[in-house]
Amino acid sequence: MDVGEILNFKPEMAVKRAAEEEEDEKDRPGKKRGRLESRGLGPQPPSSHLGSLGGVASARTRQIVEEKLIEYEEQESSEMTDGPLNESLLKKMILSFEKRVLKNQELRIKFPDDPRKFMESEVELNDAVEELHVVATVPELYPVLVELGAVKSLLSLLSHDNTDISIATVDLLQEMTELEDIQEEEGAEALIDALLEGQVVTTLVHNLQRMDESNKSEADGVHNSLGIIENLAEVRVQVCRDAGPGGLLAWLLKRLRAKLPFDANKLYSSEILAICMQNHEENRRLIGEMDGIDVLLQQLAVYKRHDPSTNEEQEMMENLFDTLCSCLMFTPNRDLFLRGEGLQLMNLMLREKKLSRNGALRVLDHALTGQEGADNCNKFVEILGLRTIFPLFMKTPGKHGKKGLTKDQHEEHVISIITSLLRNCRPNQRTRLINKFTENDHEKVDRLLELHFKYLEKVLATNLEEQAKAENLDEDELYLRRLDGGLFTLQLVDYIMLDVCATGPPSIKRRVLKILNLRNASVKTIKNIMREYASNLGDGASSEAQAEEQDRILDLLDKFQNT
Repeated sequence: MDVGEILNFKPEMAVKRAAEEEEDEKDRPGKKRGRLESRGLGPQPPSSHLGSLGGVASARTRQIVEEKLIEYEEQESSEMTDGPLNESLLKKMILSFEKRVLKNQELRIKFPDDPRKFMESEVELNDAVEELHVVATVPELYPVLVELGAVKSLLSLLSHDNTDISIATVDLLQEMTELEDIQEEEGAEALIDALLEGQVVTTLVHNLQRMDESNKSEADGVHNSLGIIENLAEVRVQVCRDAGPGGLLAWLLKRLRAKLPFDANKLYSSEILAICMQNHEENRRLIGEMDGIDVLLQQLAVYKRHDPSTNEEQEMMENLFDTLCSCLMFTPNRDLFLRGEGLQLMNLMLREKKLSRNGALRVLDHALTGQEGADNCNKFVEILGLRTIFPLFMKTPGKHGKKGLTKDQHEEHVISIITSLLRNCRPNQRTRLINKFTENDHEKVDRLLELHFKYLEKVLATNLEEQAKAENLDEDELYLRRLDGGLFTLQLVDYIMLDVCATGPPSIKRRVLKILNLRNASVKTIKNIMREYASNLGDGASSEAQAEEQDRILDLLDKFQNT
């Protein structure tokens, strides 16, 4: 039965009227008759003839009409969901969705203080959002969704007063953006552009601020909101750039600082924060201004004497270390790290030999490197950091856990730290550092030569491997591969060797030459390595600083040859 038949349906009347009366009624004017005819229900017996019986018939008529309309809508809905989704069916779904959005808005405006009046419309609206999940299986239809304005409507629902509807919308957007390869999915780009144009990050943050995570459904909504941000950040750099102005960074820090038990949302917050810090100088600056360095140090301080209790908690700890390393690449944050007693915390972590030791080593490397790390270098020596770093130099610990540093990575960080100390320390601290190489019959010089031969073999093996591949690599690409193959660590080892030989007691150089002779090695190899190192300096440094460092290396070479 179609709509026309439903509307023309006339039930049998309890009392029949004469044909003459019906003819008279047709000609009789009246508001009631006109109103009923306008609804398509036909003429009704006047109350003067039927009394209460006419009211019963009218109510019965409306009930039958409503039942038939509901049946028709359900039939139409089933037709939309049966079979594969195409553009025509999607347009019908969106039209139905928009009607329910509009209906709910009107009822909320009309009856703001009476939830009973709009409760049913919100159930229908929630169902309409759930029905749209099928669109996530056909991303090529996303442009249709954008063209018809459905994305704007969905973004408006994120701020809906009913958090159930807002959470359902978040769940839908998370599923629509979670594609295996969203960059290559046809149509996905239109959805992403529409979401970013609608300031999705800012809208999500406003929604996150009202979520109560003690409620399971709202906690899931927080997790899915972070999922949307992660999915978009993978394909659009703009998402990370909007994190600061949109309030996301402030919310993430607040969530990490909250005194709540560890859960999946805290882990996810740490992951999103680490993503936002990668290669984004402005975000690093904002984190410093928001006291984010102190927040990170406070969160990491928990692990100075205790290991994380689960793998997920360990992953969060690593995310916090990654974030701190990124933040320290912004120079002003190093002063905040120093004033926040970050050096003392990292030094303590290295001594405690817990899982946090690997992260602490990476953070120290970032805090001390370059001319900007001079204050941290001097402070590290003052807090007796040499007593911590040289035992790690003498004996590389095994890999601590599945996600720990390998031996090569550990040695690279330790050697990089010692190199930074030699470059940046003031005379008094530098003297204490060089004296370490004369202790216990020059055992640290022996270890230095051991590392030199180890990484020299790695570099020679890498050179042979690249020659065997016979790839047409340019000079820069080949140099980068050699750096990854151990050349970078070898350069730092030889830099330390030259520096302590040229500026330390003569006994250090004598020990170096003695070991080289015992191994039938040549000083020429060390000179060639250091000349290559000097010629490739410059990335990330000013031309003046680059020239100064090159002159210093060449000066060390001359002293090494002449003494």
